[in-house]
Amino acid sequence: MGGVLLFVVRDILQTRREASQSALSVPEQFSVAALGRVEPANGVIDLAASRTGRLGGLMVRKGDIVEADQILAYLDTYEVSKAERDYAASQLSEARAELVARTALGSSQIEEARTRIAQIDEPQRAAIQAQEATIQSLQAELDVAEIDLERFQRLNQSGAVSRQELDRQQATVNRLRAELDNAKATKQRLEQSRAADVENAVAQMRSTEANLTLAQVQSRVSSAEQNLAKAQSELDLTIIRAPKAGQILNIYADPGEAVSPSGEPILAMGDTSQMYVVAEVYETDVNLVRVGQTATITSRNGAFTETLTGTVEEIGLEIAKNDVLDDDPAANADARVVETRIRVNQSNAIAGLTNLQVEVVIDIDS
Repeated sequence: MGGVLLFVVRDILQTRREASQSALSVPEQFSVAALGRVEPANGVIDLAASRTGRLGGLMVRKGDIVEADQILAYLDTYEVSKAERDYAASQLSEARAELVARTALGSSQIEEARTRIAQIDEPQRAAIQAQEATIQSLQAELDVAEIDLERFQRLNQSGAVSRQELDRQQATVNRLRAELDNAKATKQRLEQSRAADVENAVAQMRSTEANLTLAQVQSRVSSAEQNLAKAQSELDLTIIRAPKAGQILNIYADPGEAVSPSGEPILAMGDTSQMYVVAEVYETDVNLVRVGQTATITSRNGAFTETLTGTVEEIGLEIAKNDVLDDDPAANADARVVETRIRVNQSNAIAGLTNLQVEVVIDIDS
């Protein structure tokens, strides 16, 4: 009897254990569902004025495709700033032209001074060389005359030559000595004159170089360059340009309206050539999501009828309050989510639907 009772108790416990395990088991999860919003690649870019003023003109319309750095709008101070920039540019052009002219004039004056040195030096050098030749010729004649004088003196002592012939030879030697001394003195004067003239000409050339003071003109050029850079910066502040290629999504201001850096943006743009869906994945599901998983995107309100596909490209790094609210009143309006970016394969289908609410199902087995 005790054995039967033990068997019954074991059977009851086993049945209860199996029932408890069956109650605790959770069905295997194959996907993660989330709400999301549509946005262009790199999100929506709001462009505001760089300074307070009034909008002068719009160069684009909603839906226009624009290139990077394309002008989108002007402030009303654009024309005044442009005139100031053009004036600064003309001032710089004048300063540069004056610098070129001053430099050319100074160079020509220096070259003229160098030419004058050559004109002074070459003739005087030739005269000195000619005088040196004269000195050498007189020296040669004097050498011969002195030899003849010695011979006449010996002959006079022996009575072979008269005193008159000896005196005549002595006079010839004296004359040649005088002419030689005079030629040497003339050469010395020529050399001194040449040195003085060349020194004066060189001094004049150096004075011309020193007087070529371009510092003041160069300072004007530098100042004009700074003024132009400042005027260009002021002009750039009156222009709103596209920071990158994309499409104009919305225009918030009309010409004549007041705008400011801290006020409402002038327009919004984004790169709609590639669309993304930002899915708000619940914090309890985010550990199941991986980069590279595939996803399907549908519209609950019929904004598009086909089922779109995409790939998880980026998973956020922080948990925040959800922005996309479910239409169901019973849905959690204060859920904690992680934004997950999904690259959509059919961008054309939603290129004009930025901020549209969509439903996303991520295949976690993919």
